[in-house]
Amino acid sequence: MGETNQKSGSPQQQQPLLTPYKMGNFSLSHRVVLAPLTRMRSYGHIAQPHAVLFYSQRTSPGGLLISEATGVSDTSIGYPNVPGIWTKEQIEGWKPIVNAVHEKGGIFFCQIWHSGRVSDYCFDGVEIHGANGYIIDQFLKDQVNDRTDHYGGTMENRCRFAFEVVEAVAKEIGADRVGLRLSPFADYNDCPDSNPEALGLYMAQELNKYGILYCHVIEPRMITQFEAHDTHNSVLPMRKAFKGTFMVAGGYTQRDGNEVVGNGGADLVAFGRWFLANPDLPRRFELNAKLNKYDRSTFYTHDPVVGYTDYPFLEAADK
Repeated sequence: MGETNQKSGSPQQQQPLLTPYKMGNFSLSHRVVLAPLTRMRSYGHIAQPHAVLFYSQRTSPGGLLISEATGVSDTSIGYPNVPGIWTKEQIEGWKPIVNAVHEKGGIFFCQIWHSGRVSDYCFDGVEIHGANGYIIDQFLKDQVNDRTDHYGGTMENRCRFAFEVVEAVAKEIGADRVGLRLSPFADYNDCPDSNPEALGLYMAQELNKYGILYCHVIEPRMITQFEAHDTHNSVLPMRKAFKGTFMVAGGYTQRDGNEVVGNGGADLVAFGRWFLANPDLPRRFELNAKLNKYDRSTFYTHDPVVGYTDYPFLEAADK
C-alpha cells in the first residue's frame, strides 16, 4: 500500500525541486537531498556492507546525500551501533559506501557530531551536526548552557564553540566542502532557547565570515523530533542573511518542498522519512507517483534489511 503523492503543477512545468542547482563546486541535478538519518545498523561502530546497498539505493546522478551522524572519537558516541570514523577500520568501512555512491554519480557528505581529524575521509564534504540537542546545540541554547566562562552567557559566547568547530573543519578540508546543520527553534533532548529567532539569525549572519558551503536548518514546526506543530516562526530571516546555499528540512512533502524552492525560501530540501521509505524519491516526484508508507517501528532497530533496504522501488511496488 502507498500514499498518493500530491501533484505540483502540470506535467509540462518542471517542478522546482527537480531543477538543477550549482552548490559551490558541486553540480546537482535536482534539489531533493537525503537527510542525515540515524539508523543504528553499524555494528561495533563500523559501517557495514549492508550500508552500501542502503546509500546506493538512494543515489541518483547529481543527487546529494548526507550520511547518518558519525562519531569522530570514542567519546563522541551517544548511541549503540552508530558509525564512527576515528579508526582505520572505520574509515575503510566507509570507503565502499562512498565508492558506490560515486559510481552512480552521487555526491556524499558525512555528518559529524563535532570536530576531529577529517582530512583522511573519503567523502566529498562534511556536515557539522549543530542541531537536535547534541553537544554544539547545547552550547548554543541558553536554557541549557549555564557556563560562566567565555563559552556561556551572551549569545556571542554561546556561539563561540560552534564557530570554533566550523573554523577547525574548514581549515582541515576547505570551507567550500563544509556545511552546518542547525535547529534553533527545536526543543530536542530538552534543549530549547528563549529567543530562537535571534539565535538563528545571529548564527546565519556570522557564518558568512567563514565562507562555508551551506547552512542546513530544521524548520520551526519541528519543535519536537517526530511531529510537525503549527507555528508562526520562520527561517526566512536566516535564509536572507546567509550568503551560501540554504537547505531546509523538517516535515516536507513534495508540494511544500516545491513551494519553498519556487518562492526562494530555500535552495535545497532534505527529506528523511520519505526518502527512507522511497529510495527512488526524486523519480517518484518526477512522475507524481504514490509513495511507500514508512514504518516508524523499524527506524532504530538493528536489522540489516527490514526497514532499511527492503522498501520497494516504484517498479516493484506496482507489480
